[in-house]
Amino acid sequence: MDNSMSWRDGQEGPPFSHASGFTTNHGIPGMYAAIDLGTNNCRLMIATPSADGFRVVDSFSRIVRLGAGLQRTGLLDQDAMDRTVDALKICAARMGRRRLRRYRAVATEACRRAGNGSAFLERVRRETGLDIGVISPREEAELAMDSCAALLHDERLSPARNRAVLFDIGGGSTEVAWVRTERRSRSQDLIGYISLPVGVITLAEQFGHAAFTEDGYRHMVDAVTRQLRAFEDVHCIGREISRGNVSLMGTSGTITTLASIALSLARYSRAAVDGTILSADAALAAIRTLAEIGPDGLRQHPCVGPERALYVLPGCAIFEAIHKIWPVPEIVVADRGLRDGMLLRMINDSTMAPLSPFPAALPYARPKLTTALTTAGVSRP
Repeated sequence: MDNSMSWRDGQEGPPFSHASGFTTNHGIPGMYAAIDLGTNNCRLMIATPSADGFRVVDSFSRIVRLGAGLQRTGLLDQDAMDRTVDALKICAARMGRRRLRRYRAVATEACRRAGNGSAFLERVRRETGLDIGVISPREEAELAMDSCAALLHDERLSPARNRAVLFDIGGGSTEVAWVRTERRSRSQDLIGYISLPVGVITLAEQFGHAAFTEDGYRHMVDAVTRQLRAFEDVHCIGREISRGNVSLMGTSGTITTLASIALSLARYSRAAVDGTILSADAALAAIRTLAEIGPDGLRQHPCVGPERALYVLPGCAIFEAIHKIWPVPEIVVADRGLRDGMLLRMINDSTMAPLSPFPAALPYARPKLTTALTTAGVSRP
């Protein structure tokens, strides 16, 4: 999930011409864009390099539910594809105005799994000019790891912790990375990863209203727990946890929502949440609070809202299963994701050969700002 402010445009101009996944032009030096097309969200971030990574110039996020119905039919739904193309046209227009140096656009589980995923991405290319590549689960885990590099080496964490479990709960899948960290060199590498074919949309569709009952919730937790055990059996992460060697870090909207509830925020604030260290007790208490609110209360809650109300408790069940297998006493909360990882890679890669340019700007209407729905046991950065 993306919890940044969201911009919606009025009438959009025509798409820019076709360009391959990494693209350069002769615009402002150092301006980059990244698009993450997930099962639930379509997200754009535009940034320029800075001393500590990059500075965000513009961002956009829209819930498109691209993977709605995919588990049942094996195909992307026509309405879902139309919603997604509309959002990507906005992304293309915003990118065209910024005279980008490079961009990269990726799709994840919905397009990996759907029988018509390739045809849909070809439609996107024709109608928007965006060339979106489908990435593997491994690269998805690596990009999440790259995006969280600074937090993996956070000085607030014990120097003894030279391992981390990094999880990203998505709409159609959940990625878990087992990471080795080196504090002195501030480096990290991937020991292993697992991509579960379970996300907030898939669980919500599978369990329906039962997700809001105590029995249904427990069944969701148990179902995900069973899928994680094989990964634990291979890597023996629990043994490292018992030695105090492991950090637990989450990058999804589920964990950022739990942090916002634990912090008693009146509305979601990325600045308040990103980098928060949330105690396990506080996280589990936040889950109980969300369960007690019920569907109607979740729709009205400023940190949840109507578009996410059906997906919050399935996400909580996935998190609780992760914590049940790997009971680290606190969780590092990261409001970061694939876009951050892609931007850092592009900025750090000075060897990429220039590719075909695209037009520097597009006609556009003045954007209208809309709000995005986006403390005990909690410490902030």
